[in-house]
Amino acid sequence: MSTQPTTSEAEELREQVIATLRESGDLTSAAVEQAMRRVQRHEFTPGASLKEAYSAFDAVVTKVTESGSATSSVSAPQIQAFMLEQAGIAPGMRVLEIGSGGYNAALIAELVGEDGHVVTMDIDADVTDRAERLLKQQGYGRVSVVTGDAAAAVPGGGLFDVILVTAGAWDVAPAWLDQLAQAGKLVLPLRVRGLTRSIAFTRSGDHLVSESVRVCGFVPMQGADAHHTQVLLVTGTEEIALKFDDEIMGDPSHLDNAVKTARTETWTGVTLGAQEPFDSLQMWLATQLDGFCTMTIREDLDTGIVAPANKWFSMAHVDGNSFGYVTWKRLDAEGVGKGIEFGVHALGPQAADLAEKIADLIRDWDRDRRHGAGPTFRVFPADTPDDELTGQRVVNKRNSRITISWPAA
Repeated sequence: MSTQPTTSEAEELREQVIATLRESGDLTSAAVEQAMRRVQRHEFTPGASLKEAYSAFDAVVTKVTESGSATSSVSAPQIQAFMLEQAGIAPGMRVLEIGSGGYNAALIAELVGEDGHVVTMDIDADVTDRAERLLKQQGYGRVSVVTGDAAAAVPGGGLFDVILVTAGAWDVAPAWLDQLAQAGKLVLPLRVRGLTRSIAFTRSGDHLVSESVRVCGFVPMQGADAHHTQVLLVTGTEEIALKFDDEIMGDPSHLDNAVKTARTETWTGVTLGAQEPFDSLQMWLATQLDGFCTMTIREDLDTGIVAPANKWFSMAHVDGNSFGYVTWKRLDAEGVGKGIEFGVHALGPQAADLAEKIADLIRDWDRDRRHGAGPTFRVFPADTPDDELTGQRVVNKRNSRITISWPAA
């Protein structure tokens, strides 16, 4: 059982979180810093210890299913800080938060001030009841709490300057664009080709254009816009699962014999320093390979057919009767400190060509994309004709067409 923290303990931990996020670059503005200093995060995480509440990079799960899957959480301070920075919320604004918990709505209330207006919405009545109770207890009764599916517009909500989505979204609901003021911002963790990014969009007429992109992870959206990945079990068991965000590419039966062939292993010569991020490589491959997917290995069934460095998440690609995946090896014998080299493993009749194809894309990224600007995302209504789209790669969703464009090399 957690003990009641003293005021000084909570204040000290809040200051530590702020200092940590300043150092990491996730917290950059005085306004967001002051909001995080004023709002007592631990009061919105009942049942969590003080240490858990103020862990800079960890979420606090507040509701789980019978199987143990999280359905609601208070996001990590890091993610809340950089999403609020992305949103650029100012005094007097009208803000809609989709995905409630209470704490983030209180931060937004601090940012908009007494002249602003905050609505926080969630599909789960248990979540909104708890959020409303905690907000009132902490002096934020002016925040409007709404229970409902965010795929529909907030009744009588009008237009918002900022819509901030705090649940993992596979698509952009038409209601969000309908409720967003011209030049308003939509910030959401959007899943594109299996990769989730917090993207800050600005409305431009009938579509959205990205301004900033950050790596993140969130509890998935529920309700009408919930989405499930498509899974291809390569061996007919759960040993090797290839997960497709949109639809399974090609005929799954074509891979039946791939795992019976010798594994091709190719090394790229592209190295990565210790702790150096490579999220732009993930998105680069996702936007260049039609059969892009992710691969997971169930450890209790692992027979060694594949040998990825990361068994829980590997970038992969299916092409006809063959498939390949990105892996890496450490550069030093002790496995500490010096970084890694990227490689590609492939199986199937076309394994050698497929491995070299993926390896060449990794080399292209290293040469032309690694240190440059990332891609620009645009979101158009689902009925937008091809000749009115701007972008290189088009990803079609239920409600929208998302284009992804990389700057010229």
